[in-house]
Amino acid sequence: MLDSLTWGSPSWVLPALAIVAVATTLVVWSYRGTRATPGVRVFAGLLKSLGLLLLAFCLLEPLINDRRVRPGANLFVVLADNSASLHVRDEGVTDTRGERLQKVLEKDTPWSTRLAQDFDVRRYLFDSRLRSTDDFEELEFDGSASSLAASLDAVTRRYEGRPLAGVLVLSDGISTDELFARAPESMLEGESGKWPSVYPIAFGSSGAVRDISIDRVSVSETNFETAPISVRADVVHTGFDRQAITTELLDAEGLLIDESTQKITGDGRLHVRFEIDPDASGVQFYRLRTRIDPSGGEEDFDDESDEEDAPSFEEGTNENNSRLVVVDRFQGPYRILYVSGRPNWEFKFLRRALEDDPEVELTGLIRIAKREPKFEYRSRIGESTNPLFRGFDKEQDETTEQYDEAVFLRLGTRDENELRDGFPKTSEVLFAYDAVILDDVEAGFFTQQQMTLLQDFVSRRGGGFLMLGGAESFAKGKYRRTPIGDLLPVYVDASQPFAPASSGYRLDLTREGRMQSWLRLRKTEAEELDRLASMPPFLTYNPVRGIKPGAIVLARAVDEDGGRFPAFVTQRFGKGRSAALLIGDLWRWGLRRDHPTNEDPARAWRQIARWLVSDVPRSTEMGFASSGEAGHVVGSTVRLAVRVRDESFSALDNAGVKIVVDGADGARVELPAVASTKEAGVYEADYAPREKGAYLARAKVSAPDGSELPGAEFGWTAEPTAEEFRTLEPDREALERLAKRTGGEMVEVDKLDEFVAGLPERSAPVMDPWVYPLWHRWTIFWIAVACLCGEWAIRRLKGMP
Repeated sequence: MLDSLTWGSPSWVLPALAIVAVATTLVVWSYRGTRATPGVRVFAGLLKSLGLLLLAFCLLEPLINDRRVRPGANLFVVLADNSASLHVRDEGVTDTRGERLQKVLEKDTPWSTRLAQDFDVRRYLFDSRLRSTDDFEELEFDGSASSLAASLDAVTRRYEGRPLAGVLVLSDGISTDELFARAPESMLEGESGKWPSVYPIAFGSSGAVRDISIDRVSVSETNFETAPISVRADVVHTGFDRQAITTELLDAEGLLIDESTQKITGDGRLHVRFEIDPDASGVQFYRLRTRIDPSGGEEDFDDESDEEDAPSFEEGTNENNSRLVVVDRFQGPYRILYVSGRPNWEFKFLRRALEDDPEVELTGLIRIAKREPKFEYRSRIGESTNPLFRGFDKEQDETTEQYDEAVFLRLGTRDENELRDGFPKTSEVLFAYDAVILDDVEAGFFTQQQMTLLQDFVSRRGGGFLMLGGAESFAKGKYRRTPIGDLLPVYVDASQPFAPASSGYRLDLTREGRMQSWLRLRKTEAEELDRLASMPPFLTYNPVRGIKPGAIVLARAVDEDGGRFPAFVTQRFGKGRSAALLIGDLWRWGLRRDHPTNEDPARAWRQIARWLVSDVPRSTEMGFASSGEAGHVVGSTVRLAVRVRDESFSALDNAGVKIVVDGADGARVELPAVASTKEAGVYEADYAPREKGAYLARAKVSAPDGSELPGAEFGWTAEPTAEEFRTLEPDREALERLAKRTGGEMVEVDKLDEFVAGLPERSAPVMDPWVYPLWHRWTIFWIAVACLCGEWAIRRLKGMP
């Protein structure tokens, strides 16, 4: 304040000092001969001196130099929430939140009149979009969304480069846009730059509405055969006690699939989980519905009980009691290439297990004879072909396997040419599969190029890889310092001699393994432990030096002395995953079943196969272009993105992409997708859902030469009302965080007049110099008078002259 203080009459400095000096001398002289105590004399003298000093101070005409808002030069925005959540009525209050908001925004209120005197006021409504208004008479609170952050960003963009002093936001703080839900650090700026100072007024009382709602719905696909789809939801309940909540899962036709009833113990969240096994693959829609169960309370209320004690089931709203759920199940068949160095039992049980699985297709490449020198096993003069193939392809001896070539047996191929030349030599051929299993085959089986190609298959294509134990796997297969050895999650160079267990090994799941649903065959842990104990011992184990950093041991082999060795190890590798099953005779489990109807070995193979191909990318994929909650939008325009790859899984440019959308109202729309400017191989199209409900999009893709490529489908839901009423508790904390981060402050309704009156003294883009005579302030005069009167009163009380 001293920096802004100047003197209107600096020529009076010396006279004022002289007056103060003379007055102080007279005061001291007048108290010299009094009989009062020293303390009283000092206090009275100081009061009189202070009064005289203030009067002398006024002779200098002190002035305060400051800055204040130039009237009418700055813009100020009043932003009112028009969303449906303002229809909520807090308990104990007769008016709804919206009615209270309308009273604040009535015409000619003192605060609005004062605000218009100092600022150029602009008025807006916001719900799913921002629109201007003259007097807020258009407030009907029928908006299906609360895009607060998007509206603030639009206001900033609209008045960019103009003097915007601040934004007064009247809302309950319940926002449905993604930007408002981000971390506080990102609230300072939107897409258009830094936001102005925000002054929120929160409407609604915390914890004062009885309600239940479905929140945080998630869908996860597991490889557990009996329940491959898991649907989880949080049911938020407020104001209900001694009752129960029933949550139902219904299919697209409205038929009940499953239900769960849980007791309520105070406000909070209930976690609900359903496990389903859809009959069909692809995108499917389900509905979650929750309600208060009148018969589920802990106490019974008879007719003689007081009406006030009876439980009430009335809610603040029923709009948030139902949610659509999108389930995208396996869309196979996924293809697995099984390569073995010799015929064995493992392939028999694996093939038998996958025969009845429509989602997984197994192709086998079995070597039945190794390469032999040309001079061996010749039985006829002049014959250069392998006698194993005598009698076949007589007219085409040049295509018959030669002595220096391995002899293969191909099983489950799609046509006669598939794998005709053995293991794939190009990415176009190998990348057509989703996973590769190697069993009892040595590193010399592959060329260096094929091993590098297999590594690329996992890291770049994102495929799954599994090596099974055997006589020529891992260390015995000489995979050390090879691309396949680098791919494995274990070190294949055994550091010391390994003595196999004489009585075999028992298989045991680790803690991490028990958490993987695809490794379990029973629902409870006790049942799973009993199952593991009943498995036969295994005699073949491939020792390794250790596991690599980042790898996870899911199962261990336990010998008779209690020694534990890694048996099943996995790791992420690039975009894909690799696994090592170090037990070499898992087929014993299938041979030594306790009963022919025991399907445990087959189920285990099916679940491992599904896990191996899960999350493997397809050549064509579709989803939302921007990040957000998967499978759900609030009702605004969405941008669909289609990612297209060629046979070698490189981004495919110049493809033709069309997206066909089946809307919630039954209408079908075909949209042309254009190439993205940010990423190669991505094609985008915008779509605006007009009705709430489920939406299904299908991508039709054609190559640059006009040939048809694999398509993709994607589903999502638009439920703006359910999202708007996701919670009825006003988010005061988010509004306070927004105000703090933008340099504003929270404003209480009863202090709105005081807040507006102080706005001209706050910082604004356009301000004028302001000079105020401090000596004109009545406080200075009354303090001087009070000091003199106080000194006079002390003199009279103490009997001083």
